[in-house]
Amino acid sequence: MSRRAPIHLGTGQPVLLLHPFMMSQNVWREVAPRLAATGRYEVFAPTMAGHNGGRRNTSWLLDSNALADDVEIYLDTLGWDSAHIVGNSLGGWVAFQLERRGRARSLTAIAPAGGWHRWSPAKYEIVFKFVAGLPVWLTAKVFGPRAARLPLARAAASVPVSATPAGITDADLLDIIDDVTHCPAYYQLLLKALLLPGLMELADTDIPTYMVICEKDRVLPHPRFTRHFRRHLPSTTRYTELDGVGHIPMFEAPERIADLIRDFLDDQGNRPREAIG
Repeated sequence: MSRRAPIHLGTGQPVLLLHPFMMSQNVWREVAPRLAATGRYEVFAPTMAGHNGGRRNTSWLLDSNALADDVEIYLDTLGWDSAHIVGNSLGGWVAFQLERRGRARSLTAIAPAGGWHRWSPAKYEIVFKFVAGLPVWLTAKVFGPRAARLPLARAAASVPVSATPAGITDADLLDIIDDVTHCPAYYQLLLKALLLPGLMELADTDIPTYMVICEKDRVLPHPRFTRHFRRHLPSTTRYTELDGVGHIPMFEAPERIADLIRDFLDDQGNRPREAIG
């Protein structure tokens, strides 16, 4: 497994960035510096357990609670009792788990996973999608970086990532291949997901919450995978739909993502301290 040191930049209010399933902290490499450059935020983006550069998982299975346990170790090491948490996909699911534990001052969920109950068709749909991707994963495992030169490699890689193949660069493609081929969480998390419900008790969320929906998301497409959130999150939740971007918009629109995170965090910075935890 490759080593990917956490991104840690800036000074100010703590901001935690959590990556999607099978990716690493690398997805935030263009966003984190933009947030830190404001001079108002200390930004930390780790790689979660079972992913490329993260800690090894100690059991055969992995779930969002185990990932939250792993992230809490980072928070405790940093001395952060709480942080503004931003999570994409699986990172959004883990962000809600951390909110349950009182570790979030605000929560920005970008195309979050976990929007289902135990028997939701949506849960089985997403598991099926990742299982269906097994041939692509095996090809990347066998060929490594050479897989980037195979016909239709960019098109295949872009399906779960960006709106179009042009949304990822050559360097992005190599990083994606490196991440997905060094990710034991691929099978550990999928097996566990079949046994457990998604995010429950969303109505109890009592911090400023921002849901970001990606128009061209082919992994967790709107409205099927946002309906659970809209039904259960408090009415105070802010919603934005980003046009023209796929499931991991930090690749194709890092400036837009940094701007929407910054604007939301700046809004929370104007609130009294006791109102943000």
